[in-house]
Amino acid sequence: MNLPASELGLDRAYQWERTTPDKVYLTQPMGGGVIKEYTWRSAMDEARRMAAHLRSLELPPKSHIALVSKNTAHWILADLAIWMAGHVTVPLYPTLLADTTGQILNHSEAKLLFVGKLDVWDEMKAGVPEDLPKIAMPLAPDLAAPKWEQIVAETDPITDNPRRDPEEMATIVYTSGSTGKPKGAMISFTAMAAAADGVAKRTSVGGDERMLSYLPLAHVFERFVVEMGSLMGGFHLYFAESLDTFVADLQRARPTVFVSVPRLWLRFQMGVFAKVPERKLNRLLSIPLISTLVRRKILKGLGLNHVRFAASGSAPLPVELIHWYRRLGLELLEGYGMTENFAYSHCAEPGGGRPGYVGTPYPGVEQRISEDGELLVKSPAMMMGYYKEPDLTREAITEDGFLKTGDRGEIAPDGNLKLIGRLKEQFKTSKGKYVVPAPIENLLMNHPVIEQVCVAGASQPQPHALVMLSEEARADLGKGVGKEEIVSSLGAHLEGVNAALDPHERLQFLAVVRDEWLIENGFLTPTMKIKRNVVEETYAPLNDGWYAAGSPVVWQEA
Repeated sequence: MNLPASELGLDRAYQWERTTPDKVYLTQPMGGGVIKEYTWRSAMDEARRMAAHLRSLELPPKSHIALVSKNTAHWILADLAIWMAGHVTVPLYPTLLADTTGQILNHSEAKLLFVGKLDVWDEMKAGVPEDLPKIAMPLAPDLAAPKWEQIVAETDPITDNPRRDPEEMATIVYTSGSTGKPKGAMISFTAMAAAADGVAKRTSVGGDERMLSYLPLAHVFERFVVEMGSLMGGFHLYFAESLDTFVADLQRARPTVFVSVPRLWLRFQMGVFAKVPERKLNRLLSIPLISTLVRRKILKGLGLNHVRFAASGSAPLPVELIHWYRRLGLELLEGYGMTENFAYSHCAEPGGGRPGYVGTPYPGVEQRISEDGELLVKSPAMMMGYYKEPDLTREAITEDGFLKTGDRGEIAPDGNLKLIGRLKEQFKTSKGKYVVPAPIENLLMNHPVIEQVCVAGASQPQPHALVMLSEEARADLGKGVGKEEIVSSLGAHLEGVNAALDPHERLQFLAVVRDEWLIENGFLTPTMKIKRNVVEETYAPLNDGWYAAGSPVVWQEA
């Protein structure tokens, strides 16, 4: 799919600036109850002024300019300014620690760093080279660098409409590092635009949509659906202020399209159960006249009552969770993609999603299964390759242009894709039998107190599962209540899960861990995927005692 320059994201921004200058594009909380709105005219004016400043720096053409910030309106404006000035954007996750920050800045050969809204700048800045120039965006932590506001106030905007070659590199997106050292996927302008164009055709997303941007824009999922979707479609973006204000942010945005990750969908459900116990809610939803009112009230309370299209990505969703949301009247669809194809791979079609499947290929995407069961995908949004890694690029792509995803998959006769797990995640027990963790973890996640789970047990007679409890369950335990009920409930759940598994897959026990698995403590990647090596290595010293205990549910003691 080759799009002309006139259909690229940057050119669409010029179009909206010209045709709908007074339409609000970005709504940004500034703190203290202040909300700032940017029309297409005012947004592009700031981007043009920053582009003029970047030009004045006389950096080499197509320089790599890094950008680290939580999601804000100025993240989008900085991206546009970098492109207008003729350069390449290198986004960094706003939760990285110093080592990875330094690794990416050095590997990408960044010439400049935009620093925006951050919670962990003190942990990151040690990884930033002292001689790397910086620009402080609005809401940035205090740092010795020129301020965005001052630059914009003192700089005249560019008056031309710079265009970029569609096949030129627009951005380098670094992988989250769940399988080791982050790799820099080079993504072209045409790949980014093709992805946004394809999702609009699949979902009928148009210019009247409203979206809340809160998943990291440094990740392809948010960049593809939210940033590129809004540039191509011209719709309204809202930004979240903080975790504490998230529900209020949702209420302000009244999104018509909402995308998230399984962990948040589970937390929404847990929040509902905290107010209305599950049994009571099921009873209310079974009463015809009352159920409609209950569903509306719940969705309104979540801020999702205007949503017509909801999606989940990054990790599999429990099938029961999908059914639960559908019972509330929210069609929750799964999607699938990778950094290497700008997340443009598969998505369920509205009205046709099959729980347990991640959908059919987007327009222009081809799929097949290799002889060893690996999913291979060819996408119009494929990367140009890994930056400075030609050998890794050749390993990742077949001779006929298919990406080796590393995922095991099955394709149904109707084209729907079912993911089975990562090829590298399967392990062998001491009995010589292979275990694939993902399907077992999906079954385990269908329990209201389980928030994260990791199936392990390499070289053990039988596998086991490490379980992190939900925030609500941990709070109850902190008050000294609920442990017996949780043990009993998890034991019954384990029995039901094991009944659905082959003998060599049956879990010997569930181990409830004391730690909370977070991005900040290294258990999760910036995209909230479990770092299996970290999880397994952390609890390996406890395995012998747990296996010897002979109990279906064991507990990590303080």
